[in-house]
Amino acid sequence: MSFTTPGSFDGASPESRPGLGEPLGGASRYPRATGGASAGARAGSLGDTPEERAATTPLGELLTDVSRDLSNLFRQEVALAKAELTESAKKAGKGAGMFGGAGVTGYFALLFISIAAWWGLGYLVGNAWSALIIAVIYGIVALILVRRGRDELREMKGAPRTAETLKEVPPTLKPHTSTTSSPGRTR
Repeated sequence: MSFTTPGSFDGASPESRPGLGEPLGGASRYPRATGGASAGARAGSLGDTPEERAATTPLGELLTDVSRDLSNLFRQEVALAKAELTESAKKAGKGAGMFGGAGVTGYFALLFISIAAWWGLGYLVGNAWSALIIAVIYGIVALILVRRGRDELREMKGAPRTAETLKEVPPTLKPHTSTTSSPGRTR
């Protein structure tokens, strides 16, 4: 003979426990001590305080409500983050496309300016010498850019703040280390 009250369960199955196995909408399939009203109806009535609801609602239902609310909050935050990141990615893609187009256009501008300079110098010193002069100028620019790039890479320090904060992690959080010594031992 099994005796079950609204706040207890007989352990037969999760569906037989109050507050578990309920639909996500908050409507209960099980009668409660408060006249069969669902948690949503009890919480929404005037005069119910959180303390009254906590006193009249089984613990399982309260934990289910908290779990459902946290789950919904997490899903909403993830959906918001997805929407924001999608919008940001679209804008970043458009911006990157514009930079790519600007780079190609700049390359062609440089190419035609170089041809014009080669042609212009060709009237003064001849086409062969003017091509050599333009090539030497580009070689000098390339050498300057290589040296500046190399100097920038040498100055790179990696992630100094991260390394510094990792050094500050307490030794108790690091695996296989001990910060306390036994009463009779010295370190």
